[in-house]
Amino acid sequence: MVEYATIPDDVPQNKRSSIQRVRTVSNLLDEAICVPGTNFRFGLDPILGLLPVGGDVASAVISLYIVFEGVLMGVPRQTLARMLVNVLIDTFGGSVPILGSLFDAGWKANERNRKLLEKHV
Repeated sequence: MVEYATIPDDVPQNKRSSIQRVRTVSNLLDEAICVPGTNFRFGLDPILGLLPVGGDVASAVISLYIVFEGVLMGVPRQTLARMLVNVLIDTFGGSVPILGSLFDAGWKANERNRKLLEKHV
């Protein structure tokens, strides 16, 4: 499991819960599995990408959950737009057969979006 910085005490409880959920989803999609003997981690996103069309769509829908949490937490529109661009890049980059899964393993849009969200909370 990836270790995250503790959530500051001044963050309201409802946002703390949202941050925890976002961390769980982003970890599951981008960091859940460690390649033995390396520091390289990947998650379900590149694995789902191996399924033609439906895998990338499913991954994009799950990734949009993090953006939705950002909307609920009042993240600025510019940051939400950047988060959506990250999801689009991940979806279209990941849609290329085989190479797309390698792209997904490296791009890690969900981790990027988690960091953007936490920066603005």
